[in-house]
Amino acid sequence: MPVGYRIGIELASINQTYLIILSFIIGCVVVLAEPAVHVLNQQVESITNGEVTRRQMMIALSIGVGLSIGLSIIRIIYDFSLLYYLIPGYLLSLGMSFYVPKLYTAIAFDSGGVASGPLTSSFILPMAIGACVALKGETEVLSLAFGIVAMVAMTPLITIQMLGFRAVVSQRSRSKAAMRRILAADDEQIIYFK
Repeated sequence: MPVGYRIGIELASINQTYLIILSFIIGCVVVLAEPAVHVLNQQVESITNGEVTRRQMMIALSIGVGLSIGLSIIRIIYDFSLLYYLIPGYLLSLGMSFYVPKLYTAIAFDSGGVASGPLTSSFILPMAIGACVALKGETEVLSLAFGIVAMVAMTPLITIQMLGFRAVVSQRSRSKAAMRRILAADDEQIIYFK
């Protein structure tokens, strides 16, 4: 926790654009160190029979957590309510759940809980507190630095369901291509049976 806090203070002392970019990168990398994520990825690959690979899950989770940390730092810099992220984000994730297979929705909600594990609360949260103290002062910590765990739990819902949406779209395009090949066959050809 002291290391995360110190990193947050040091990152906030540089350019704010670099702070956002580095926070995104740190968020992407933190997922790699989360032990429960590796277990989840292995189970998902097994349950889906390789349709969703470990690599796809890891990329989706990394991007999701990286986005949540980067967006949280933007919120700290520009001082606005967390609800501007959470309400549209959860509406989007709930809306997507009607269009993706139920398996992806279940995986997405599990991954949201797994991604917001012990490393997030013991490293990322103190990092955000440090950045908030350096940028806005100690009085703003309670209103700006918290909510990161909620963001980390939300963004994987969206990124994993996007995997499901991509699977639905690719399945539909494959079936349309197969139907075109069937219909494009020369039906006027005479077949002789011997």
